[in-house]
Amino acid sequence: MRLGSLMTEPLYGTLERSESEYMLDRMTAIRERAGNPEGVEFERFGGALAFYSKSMPWPQFNTVKLLSEEEIDVLDDIIEFYQARGRIPQFEITPGNGTKKLFQALHSRGYYQSGFHASLYAEPTGSGLPAVDDSIRIREIGKEEAELYATIHCRGTGLGDDGIPYVASNNEVLMGRAGWRFYVAEWHGEPGAVGVMFAKDRTASLTFAATLPEFRNRGLQTALIARRMREARTARCELVVGQASYASQSSRNMERTGMRLGYTRATWSKG
Repeated sequence: MRLGSLMTEPLYGTLERSESEYMLDRMTAIRERAGNPEGVEFERFGGALAFYSKSMPWPQFNTVKLLSEEEIDVLDDIIEFYQARGRIPQFEITPGNGTKKLFQALHSRGYYQSGFHASLYAEPTGSGLPAVDDSIRIREIGKEEAELYATIHCRGTGLGDDGIPYVASNNEVLMGRAGWRFYVAEWHGEPGAVGVMFAKDRTASLTFAATLPEFRNRGLQTALIARRMREARTARCELVVGQASYASQSSRNMERTGMRLGYTRATWSKG
Protein backbone atom coordinates (compact mmCIF):
# COMPACT_ATOMS: atom_id res chain seq x y z
CA MET A 1 0.00 0.00 0.00
CA ARG A 2 1.57 3.28 -1.12
CA LEU A 3 0.70 6.07 1.27
CA GLY A 4 -0.01 9.53 0.00
CA SER A 5 -0.75 12.66 1.97
CA LEU A 6 -4.52 12.08 1.99
CA MET A 7 -6.72 9.52 3.71
CA THR A 8 -8.28 7.07 1.23
CA GLU A 9 -11.04 4.50 1.61
CA PRO A 10 -8.61 1.54 1.29
CA LEU A 11 -6.32 3.03 3.93
CA TYR A 12 -9.22 3.83 6.24
CA GLY A 13 -10.53 0.28 5.84
CA THR A 14 -7.13 -1.20 6.67
CA LEU A 15 -6.83 0.91 9.82
CA GLU A 16 -10.32 -0.05 10.93
CA ARG A 17 -9.82 -3.77 10.28
CA SER A 18 -6.49 -3.84 12.06
CA GLU A 19 -8.15 -2.87 15.34
CA SER A 20 -10.64 -5.72 15.19
CA GLU A 21 -8.35 -8.39 13.73
CA TYR A 22 -5.70 -8.28 16.43
CA MET A 23 -8.40 -8.29 19.11
CA LEU A 24 -10.17 -11.24 17.47
CA ASP A 25 -6.95 -13.25 17.29
CA ARG A 26 -6.06 -12.38 20.87
CA MET A 27 -9.46 -13.35 22.25
CA THR A 28 -9.47 -16.54 20.14
CA ALA A 29 -6.15 -17.59 21.69
CA ILE A 30 -7.39 -16.87 25.21
CA ARG A 31 -10.62 -18.79 24.54
CA GLU A 32 -8.58 -21.77 23.35
CA ARG A 33 -6.92 -22.16 26.75
CA ALA A 34 -7.94 -25.43 28.39
CA GLY A 35 -11.42 -25.00 29.85
CA ASN A 36 -11.67 -21.39 28.64
CA PRO A 37 -10.97 -20.09 32.19
CA GLU A 38 -11.60 -16.45 31.25
CA GLY A 39 -15.03 -17.29 29.83
CA VAL A 40 -14.31 -15.61 26.51
CA GLU A 41 -17.05 -15.35 23.91
CA PHE A 42 -17.45 -13.30 20.76
CA GLU A 43 -20.23 -13.08 18.24
CA ARG A 44 -20.90 -11.30 14.96
CA PHE A 45 -24.05 -9.25 14.49
CA GLY A 46 -24.09 -8.29 10.85
CA GLY A 47 -20.78 -6.51 10.33
CA ALA A 48 -20.31 -5.75 14.04
CA LEU A 49 -18.14 -7.86 16.30
CA ALA A 50 -19.00 -8.20 20.01
CA PHE A 51 -16.37 -9.38 22.54
CA TYR A 52 -17.09 -10.65 26.05
CA SER A 53 -15.13 -12.13 28.95
CA LYS A 54 -16.70 -13.51 32.11
CA SER A 55 -13.65 -13.01 34.33
CA MET A 56 -12.27 -9.82 32.73
CA PRO A 57 -14.86 -7.07 33.32
CA TRP A 58 -12.80 -4.22 31.82
CA PRO A 59 -14.31 -2.37 28.83
CA GLN A 60 -11.65 -3.44 26.34
CA PHE A 61 -12.70 -7.07 26.80
CA ASN A 62 -16.42 -6.29 26.61
CA THR A 63 -16.57 -4.05 23.59
CA VAL A 64 -18.31 -3.88 20.23
CA LYS A 65 -16.25 -3.03 17.16
CA LEU A 66 -17.19 -2.31 13.53
CA LEU A 67 -20.70 -1.13 14.43
CA SER A 68 -22.39 0.93 11.72
CA GLU A 69 -25.85 2.19 10.79
CA GLU A 70 -26.47 -1.14 9.06
CA GLU A 71 -26.58 -2.86 12.48
CA ILE A 72 -29.24 -0.64 14.04
CA ASP A 73 -31.84 -3.37 13.52
CA VAL A 74 -29.77 -5.78 15.63
CA LEU A 75 -28.60 -3.22 18.20
CA ASP A 76 -31.05 -4.56 20.80
CA ASP A 77 -29.79 -8.08 20.12
CA ILE A 78 -26.23 -6.92 20.80
CA ILE A 79 -27.24 -5.27 24.06
CA GLU A 80 -29.19 -8.37 25.08
CA PHE A 81 -26.09 -10.51 24.36
CA TYR A 82 -24.32 -8.59 27.12
CA GLN A 83 -27.29 -8.22 29.47
CA ALA A 84 -27.70 -11.99 29.53
CA ARG A 85 -24.11 -12.16 30.78
CA GLY A 86 -24.38 -9.35 33.31
CA ARG A 87 -22.40 -6.81 31.29
CA ILE A 88 -22.89 -3.37 29.82
CA PRO A 89 -20.95 -3.15 26.56
CA GLN A 90 -18.77 -0.37 25.24
CA PHE A 91 -19.24 0.65 21.59
CA GLU A 92 -16.31 1.85 19.48
CA ILE A 93 -17.43 3.96 16.52
CA THR A 94 -15.00 4.95 13.77
CA PRO A 95 -15.59 8.15 11.76
CA GLY A 96 -16.58 6.27 8.61
CA ASN A 97 -19.34 4.48 10.50
CA GLY A 98 -20.53 7.37 12.65
CA THR A 99 -23.85 8.75 11.41
CA LYS A 100 -26.60 10.82 13.00
CA LYS A 101 -28.97 7.87 12.81
CA LEU A 102 -26.55 5.52 14.59
CA PHE A 103 -25.78 8.04 17.31
CA GLN A 104 -29.48 8.67 17.88
CA ALA A 105 -30.07 4.92 18.17
CA LEU A 106 -27.34 4.58 20.81
CA HIS A 107 -28.55 7.66 22.68
CA SER A 108 -32.13 6.39 22.76
CA ARG A 109 -30.86 3.28 24.55
CA GLY A 110 -29.08 5.26 27.23
CA TYR A 111 -25.60 5.45 25.75
CA TYR A 112 -23.45 8.56 25.51
CA GLN A 113 -20.11 9.43 23.96
CA SER A 114 -17.55 9.07 26.73
CA GLY A 115 -14.28 9.64 24.91
CA PHE A 116 -12.05 9.57 21.85
CA HIS A 117 -9.22 7.27 20.88
CA ALA A 118 -6.65 7.98 18.19
CA SER A 119 -5.53 5.61 15.43
CA LEU A 120 -2.10 6.38 13.96
CA TYR A 121 -0.23 4.87 11.04
CA ALA A 122 2.97 4.92 9.00
CA GLU A 123 4.85 2.96 6.42
CA PRO A 124 7.43 0.78 8.18
CA THR A 125 10.92 2.08 7.67
CA GLY A 126 14.44 1.02 8.47
CA SER A 127 15.83 4.55 8.41
CA GLY A 128 14.93 8.02 9.63
CA LEU A 129 13.93 6.72 13.05
CA PRO A 130 14.97 8.48 16.28
CA ALA A 131 18.40 7.51 17.57
CA VAL A 132 18.32 5.05 20.46
CA ASP A 133 20.30 5.82 23.60
CA ASP A 134 23.23 3.43 24.12
CA SER A 135 21.81 2.69 27.56
CA ILE A 136 18.75 1.05 25.96
CA ARG A 137 18.60 -2.53 24.71
CA ILE A 138 15.55 -4.04 23.02
CA ARG A 139 15.13 -7.80 22.83
CA GLU A 140 12.38 -10.20 21.86
CA ILE A 141 11.00 -12.44 24.59
CA GLY A 142 9.10 -15.74 24.61
CA LYS A 143 7.05 -17.94 26.90
CA GLU A 144 9.91 -18.47 29.35
CA GLU A 145 9.65 -14.77 30.25
CA ALA A 146 5.87 -14.48 30.35
CA GLU A 147 5.99 -13.58 34.05
CA LEU A 148 8.50 -10.78 33.39
CA TYR A 149 6.20 -9.42 30.70
CA ALA A 150 3.17 -9.67 32.98
CA THR A 151 4.96 -7.93 35.84
CA ILE A 152 5.80 -4.90 33.69
CA HIS A 153 2.32 -5.01 32.13
CA CYS A 154 0.59 -4.90 35.53
CA ARG A 155 2.87 -2.47 37.32
CA GLY A 156 3.13 -0.23 34.28
CA THR A 157 -0.65 0.08 33.94
CA GLY A 158 -1.47 0.31 37.63
CA LEU A 159 -2.88 -3.20 38.03
CA GLY A 160 -2.10 -4.99 41.27
CA ASP A 161 0.51 -7.72 41.46
CA ASP A 162 -2.27 -10.24 42.10
CA GLY A 163 -3.07 -9.91 38.39
CA ILE A 164 0.39 -11.00 37.25
CA PRO A 165 -0.38 -14.77 36.99
CA TYR A 166 -3.52 -14.10 34.94
CA VAL A 167 -1.83 -11.63 32.58
CA ALA A 168 1.05 -14.07 32.17
CA SER A 169 -1.27 -16.94 31.24
CA ASN A 170 -3.34 -14.86 28.82
CA ASN A 171 -0.27 -13.61 26.99
CA GLU A 172 1.78 -16.79 27.12
CA VAL A 173 -0.72 -18.30 24.67
CA LEU A 174 0.18 -15.52 22.22
CA MET A 175 3.94 -15.97 22.54
CA GLY A 176 4.93 -18.17 19.63
CA ARG A 177 1.50 -17.82 18.00
CA ALA A 178 1.63 -16.82 14.34
CA GLY A 179 1.81 -13.05 13.91
CA TRP A 180 2.62 -12.14 17.52
CA ARG A 181 5.89 -10.76 18.88
CA PHE A 182 6.74 -9.52 22.38
CA TYR A 183 9.62 -7.22 23.28
CA VAL A 184 11.22 -5.90 26.44
CA ALA A 185 13.27 -2.70 26.70
CA GLU A 186 16.14 -2.66 29.18
CA TRP A 187 17.77 0.41 30.70
CA HIS A 188 21.36 -0.34 31.70
CA GLY A 189 20.40 -4.02 31.73
CA GLU A 190 17.27 -3.57 33.85
CA PRO A 191 13.90 -4.46 32.24
CA GLY A 192 11.75 -1.34 32.26
CA ALA A 193 9.17 -1.50 29.44
CA VAL A 194 7.38 -3.89 27.11
CA GLY A 195 5.77 -3.67 23.69
CA VAL A 196 3.74 -6.08 21.58
CA MET A 197 3.17 -6.38 17.82
CA PHE A 198 0.69 -8.41 15.76
CA ALA A 199 1.22 -8.76 12.01
CA LYS A 200 -1.36 -9.98 9.52
CA ASP A 201 -2.05 -9.32 5.84
CA ARG A 202 0.98 -7.01 5.57
CA THR A 203 -0.26 -4.80 8.40
CA ALA A 204 1.55 -4.63 11.74
CA SER A 205 -0.42 -3.51 14.79
CA LEU A 206 1.26 -2.07 17.88
CA THR A 207 -1.19 -3.73 20.22
CA PHE A 208 0.15 -2.93 23.69
CA ALA A 209 2.89 -1.07 25.54
CA ALA A 210 3.69 -0.33 29.18
CA THR A 211 6.56 1.20 31.14
CA LEU A 212 7.38 0.85 34.83
CA PRO A 213 6.97 4.24 36.56
CA GLU A 214 10.62 4.45 37.57
CA PHE A 215 11.75 4.01 33.94
CA ARG A 216 9.53 6.60 32.28
CA ASN A 217 10.80 9.57 30.25
CA ARG A 218 13.94 7.70 29.20
CA GLY A 219 12.97 6.90 25.63
CA LEU A 220 12.14 3.23 26.15
CA GLN A 221 8.80 3.34 24.36
CA THR A 222 10.14 5.33 21.42
CA ALA A 223 12.88 2.68 21.11
CA LEU A 224 10.29 -0.11 21.27
CA ILE A 225 8.22 1.50 18.52
CA ALA A 226 11.30 1.95 16.34
CA ARG A 227 12.26 -1.70 16.83
CA ARG A 228 8.80 -2.89 15.86
CA MET A 229 8.89 -0.58 12.83
CA ARG A 230 12.06 -2.29 11.66
CA GLU A 231 10.65 -5.74 12.38
CA ALA A 232 7.50 -4.89 10.41
CA ARG A 233 9.63 -3.86 7.45
CA THR A 234 11.63 -7.08 7.67
CA ALA A 235 8.34 -9.01 7.71
CA ARG A 236 7.36 -7.15 4.50
CA CYS A 237 4.46 -5.34 6.11
CA GLU A 238 3.24 -2.31 4.19
CA LEU A 239 1.65 -0.49 7.11
CA VAL A 240 2.18 -0.05 10.85
CA VAL A 241 -0.80 1.05 12.94
CA GLY A 242 -1.29 1.87 16.59
CA GLN A 243 -3.92 3.22 18.94
CA ALA A 244 -3.55 5.65 21.83
CA SER A 245 -5.47 8.19 23.83
CA TYR A 246 -5.61 11.42 21.85
CA ALA A 247 -2.58 13.69 22.44
CA SER A 248 -1.25 11.29 25.10
CA GLN A 249 2.37 10.40 25.78
CA SER A 250 1.84 7.18 23.81
CA SER A 251 0.53 9.16 20.86
CA ARG A 252 3.52 11.51 20.98
CA ASN A 253 5.91 8.56 21.10
CA MET A 254 4.34 7.20 17.92
CA GLU A 255 4.58 10.58 16.23
CA ARG A 256 8.29 10.75 17.08
CA THR A 257 8.82 7.69 14.89
CA GLY A 258 6.96 9.23 11.95
CA MET A 259 3.46 7.91 12.59
CA ARG A 260 0.61 10.29 11.84
CA LEU A 261 -3.01 10.54 12.85
CA GLY A 262 -5.41 8.54 10.74
CA TYR A 263 -8.60 9.25 12.67
CA THR A 264 -10.09 9.41 16.14
CA ARG A 265 -12.83 6.94 16.96
CA ALA A 266 -15.56 7.63 19.48
CA THR A 267 -16.21 5.54 22.58
CA TRP A 268 -19.83 5.18 23.64
CA SER A 269 -20.67 4.02 27.17
CA LYS A 270 -23.59 3.70 29.55
CA GLY A 271 -23.90 4.23 33.28
